[in-house]
Amino acid sequence: MHMADALLSPMVGGTMIAVTTGLAAYSIKKLQSDADSSKIPLMGVMGAFIFAAQMINFTIPGTGSSGHIGGGMLLSILLGPFAGFLTMLSVLLIQAMFFGDGGLLAIGANVFNLGFFTCFIVYPLIYRNLTRKQLSQKRIFIASMASSIVGLQLGAFGVVLETVFSGKTELPFGSFLMMMQPIHLAIGIVEGLLTATIVSFVWKSRPEMIEIQLPTQSLRKHSSFKIITMLAVVAIFIGGFVSWFASEKPDGLEWSMEKVAGTAELKLPDGIHQFAANIQNKISVFSDYTIFHNKTSIENPVLVEGSITDKINLGKSVAGLFGGILTFALAIFTGFLISRFKKRKSKENVDVKHC
Repeated sequence: MHMADALLSPMVGGTMIAVTTGLAAYSIKKLQSDADSSKIPLMGVMGAFIFAAQMINFTIPGTGSSGHIGGGMLLSILLGPFAGFLTMLSVLLIQAMFFGDGGLLAIGANVFNLGFFTCFIVYPLIYRNLTRKQLSQKRIFIASMASSIVGLQLGAFGVVLETVFSGKTELPFGSFLMMMQPIHLAIGIVEGLLTATIVSFVWKSRPEMIEIQLPTQSLRKHSSFKIITMLAVVAIFIGGFVSWFASEKPDGLEWSMEKVAGTAELKLPDGIHQFAANIQNKISVFSDYTIFHNKTSIENPVLVEGSITDKINLGKSVAGLFGGILTFALAIFTGFLISRFKKRKSKENVDVKHC
């Protein structure tokens, strides 16, 4: 559900960037007050995991479409809403800058649609309410399914509204809405099952990693090491190998656009859109999640050792691993800076008291 720049007007795109920047600043401020530095490694690993998981498009039977998980609910459950939102921001920034997945002008809208609704609306109002009394496998399953479906429905609705406010007459509100919501309902069900499976496993193995979001308590490093290591290994496996088998069918957004407008790609306007596209083309070294995407290699198979498919798969593996590393580093760096600011602020408060 990554929006391209062509779907947004400069006004809407700029507004969403401003809103997302404000939400990021708010999250940083909240984490400076109650951040647990032991969460920093988990932020990095979860960022890499979500990056890899979003590479895997699964086919939606009978539709000719595919989808991938958003990951916002999983991040909120394991990290809390504020760290979860910042981790989602890290994932989408890396995707847009180095992989050409989602436009630079649309980065604010994409973070809002995939991160804001899940972290700040659905997590506190649905997931927390359904699991407030106690955590059990049944409650985790129900809460994960309900929150994943609602979160993706809100995100899809956000896409529709943003295109309407941008004046995209090729995508009329009613028709676009009727395509977007049902297909993302199906995707939300799959995401709910995956989220419930992962959260249930973590809850059984290290319940304090889930319960930490209910009563405030410190996440012990020794208790989380195995889970963090496992998530890191799974992220490497998904990005380096499972990504080969991702569905090539259009995702829910592209499928909806084709049904309504007859094309999954709208014409890119001149001006700021072209400026952003030129920048993105220069820095997206792993465009389409592969390092072997130039036409020369495809049109001249003799230049490629082995089959073209093998070459492309190798490129996808390298891209997936590199993207995971970049996301891990950015999320870790974000958490580290917040931790440093928190310590500095605490020290300043102590000095003031002594004075």
